[in-house]
Amino acid sequence: MAIETTGKTIDIAISEALKKLGTDRDSVTVEVLENPKPGFLGIGGTPAKVRVKMIGEEDPPPAEAPVVTAEPAKQREPKKKESVPKQQTPAAPAAVPAAPKTDGNPKSAAAILKGVLDRMGLQNASVEETETEHHLQLNVSGANLGRLIGRRGETLDAVQRIVSASYNRGSADRRRIVIDAEQYRAKRDESLVELAVSTADKVVRYNRDMMMEPMNAYSRHVVHTALQDNPYVTTHSVGNEPQRRVIISLSGAKKSAPSPRGR
Repeated sequence: MAIETTGKTIDIAISEALKKLGTDRDSVTVEVLENPKPGFLGIGGTPAKVRVKMIGEEDPPPAEAPVVTAEPAKQREPKKKESVPKQQTPAAPAAVPAAPKTDGNPKSAAAILKGVLDRMGLQNASVEETETEHHLQLNVSGANLGRLIGRRGETLDAVQRIVSASYNRGSADRRRIVIDAEQYRAKRDESLVELAVSTADKVVRYNRDMMMEPMNAYSRHVVHTALQDNPYVTTHSVGNEPQRRVIISLSGAKKSAPSPRGR
């Protein structure tokens, strides 16, 4: 479920959306539709407008051109229609089988994932399910897991979306599903957190916003979560998939922010 809300600032608009959805910042992705404008002498200003969506839900078709332009090579792809299938063939989602239908029957997330792995030819892989405060963690171990991980984790992300959609189908109490294979995601998340913290330090040091590289929804969620308790910066996403990026901006506490040197 995606909703749009407004507020005097982006943070206020996000908070209003979280109240309406009855969830927390860890379980959603945020798209900034309009930045707040103060107007002239307090007259004619416009509020910030955001679209907030639960993680794991499919994105709607883009209604406008991406905010962030793609790289030149990717911009030329639509003109070469005959080359698109070859470039998309190794992409993870196209090769991932559909999850077995649960038809509303209670079924563990581990069982759903095992069914997907079997259809991918990974019958010998084992799945360990752990319940945390915020999500269900599924850790996969076994041989030939490169097939599950895919290029830059694309297959792993696709499988995670499929299992999440199947597990939460018809349920009012949605649970976030996180799937890892041989600690691949844990190691990547650690690198993303380090990059997010380092970039936030630069934002404070140079007193300007900074834009990160394009990331998928899960990776953007890791960045948002890593910086949500930092009082000196705020984060939001711009652009359309697959060129959607996180922007790290100075928050209202920037004037009192200490020098990041030595941190």
